[in-house]
Amino acid sequence: MPLGPFTLVATFLTVWWIVLFAILPLGMSDQVKDPPTDGTQWGAPKNPNLKKKFITTTWVSIIVWLVIVAFVWVGWTPIPDITHANAL
Repeated sequence: MPLGPFTLVATFLTVWWIVLFAILPLGMSDQVKDPPTDGTQWGAPKNPNLKKKFITTTWVSIIVWLVIVAFVWVGWTPIPDITHANAL
């Protein structure tokens, strides 16, 4: 397998963050348009459901990561070998 443990972990963390930013805005509804009186910001959601979104992000990331690793394993997306670079 052309991917080492560091590359696998780095790829998963990158995929996880990208999926998190794709999932964060889902299910958000605006607050009432009245000025907030409890110190919150105008655009802050009432219930962001972060635990649910982190769990969803994790399982979606695992699926995407497995697809990426499978593509590399099969050879559809080859990783160039830079360990034996030719010196000029």
